[in-house]
Amino acid sequence: MAKITFITSDGKTKTVEGTSGSVMELAVQNKIKGIDGDCGGVCSCATCHVHVKPEQWNLTGAPDELENDMLEFDENVSEYSRLSCQIKVSEDLDGLELTVAK
Repeated sequence: MAKITFITSDGKTKTVEGTSGSVMELAVQNKIKGIDGDCGGVCSCATCHVHVKPEQWNLTGAPDELENDMLEFDENVSEYSRLSCQIKVSEDLDGLELTVAK
């Protein structure tokens, strides 16, 4: 079980729990504002863009080439940007905090 906290663009926080699937799926299931997942998780949009806390970057790891290519289309990219559809839920993510990109 992993508890993941989302911080939305309006500053609200919501902690949700999951055991499988992607972080994007978990966010959509729990109606996290700003996570749409329009492409269904196939890394062909950026509607699930999140920023990982720098000190937690090792929990998610860096994006692969395909994900980086998709992130290039977003205006609010940082060096800690990820697409939540590409982050798999696991116990290793317990305590992860993600800020939803604007």
